[in-house]
Amino acid sequence: MKKSVLFVGAEAMPFAATGGLGDVLGSLPTALAAEGTDVRVVMPLYSAVGAKWREQMKTEAVFTVELAWRRQYCGILSLKKDGVTYYFVDNEYYFDRAGGLYGHYDDGERFAFFCTAVLEMLPRINFFPKVLHANDWQSALSLIYLCRKYMGRPQYAAIRRVFTIHNIEYQGKYDFYILGDVFGLGAADRECVEYDGCINLMKGAIESAEIVTTVSPRYAEEIMSPQYSHGLWRILQRNSSKVRGILNGIDYAYYDPKTDPVLPKNYSANAPAQKAACRTKLRRDLGLPDVDVPLIAVISRLASHKGLDLVAECLRGVLWNTGAQFVVLGCGESKYEDFFRALEGEFPNQVRALITYDRDLSRKIYAAADVFMMPSKSEPCGLSQMIASRYGAIPVVRETGGLADSIHGYWEKEDGTLMGNGFTFANYSAAELYERTCAAVELLKDKKKARKFIKKIMSTDFSWAASAKQYVSMYDSLN
Repeated sequence: MKKSVLFVGAEAMPFAATGGLGDVLGSLPTALAAEGTDVRVVMPLYSAVGAKWREQMKTEAVFTVELAWRRQYCGILSLKKDGVTYYFVDNEYYFDRAGGLYGHYDDGERFAFFCTAVLEMLPRINFFPKVLHANDWQSALSLIYLCRKYMGRPQYAAIRRVFTIHNIEYQGKYDFYILGDVFGLGAADRECVEYDGCINLMKGAIESAEIVTTVSPRYAEEIMSPQYSHGLWRILQRNSSKVRGILNGIDYAYYDPKTDPVLPKNYSANAPAQKAACRTKLRRDLGLPDVDVPLIAVISRLASHKGLDLVAECLRGVLWNTGAQFVVLGCGESKYEDFFRALEGEFPNQVRALITYDRDLSRKIYAAADVFMMPSKSEPCGLSQMIASRYGAIPVVRETGGLADSIHGYWEKEDGTLMGNGFTFANYSAAELYERTCAAVELLKDKKKARKFIKKIMSTDFSWAASAKQYVSMYDSLN
């Protein structure tokens, strides 16, 4: 009999997504389905979900969700894609909104409704999974409710519980005055969700889960310490026997320079020549001189923990001393947006600041770039370094979290064998970022060696195949 898993999450590619969580829930389930698992995913039906997908959906159930004193309409719609069944929780009041998937004044109530709807839909669609796998704080209440409110019901009692921390910084913290009024929890449930004087939904999910996973082995170790845990280290240490790290992968069908439809020319590790054409086209599109110098890229949310302060500190030196060009794509903190705009004015023939979020443009930049900078202060897993590698851009990363698990520093054996798959540095230091970036640029001067190393980078396996087997083994351990 197939193992059945229901992923609960706030986003999934290609329906509606803002970052890594959406990428994972859009690709890991497909890999698990290929391993023979009955995989299903449930997420809110946001207004951002396009007509292309809505036209394929069918209605599975319509019912009323009771949450504290509220009585709200709920519709469950479904579609199948790549061997995975996706369910969508419909309620226009909560999810038909402009302004993004998150960041609304009532996010706690929105996702409490969502989590209640997930549990209430199971008998109505006649599906009780062997494993309920919740992801990040928005779905934490599905595990908390399962433990605190539903375990007395026979069909729910057998469901096993897994929680994945994609980013521990965002924990779902709320004042206790809404414990009953919004979350529908009683005084007896307070101890489950209480931490540091407030409701902490991630803490409640950690306590309620049987297994807690993170998105890389290194991150699983790091979050046991005060430096990386954003206050939750005591809870994680108490539950350390539950915690394990499995490195994320990327969607090899979507991120494939050999077939990517947005690229002006396609190429591969074995036939890389047209990468140069991608670089030429991007330069023309951005008004940069098409000259024989390396192109360095940053594609990131512009935030301090992404290491943008290190980039800002060392980038002028890199530009002066290497003559390289630099392109940044992203938006975020105004100080970094302003810095990169000003740098473009200072280096009009070398720098372009693209202060926006554009998924198609990001892949064009990956394809054009020679070097990719990712000097994060902390990084649970990181997908950008994997995507950059897939597109043949040499990653320069700091040795933290998933960056340390996925990128290993370049060195050369006495017999000329090239080791590693990028350039790495240990300390949170602009000087080290500068030195490693310049070292990557220096390698590019040796055309033969650079071609060999880039082929090695592009051939690194960042697919979900190996990780999916680890997930299957983990689910099997819950029998």
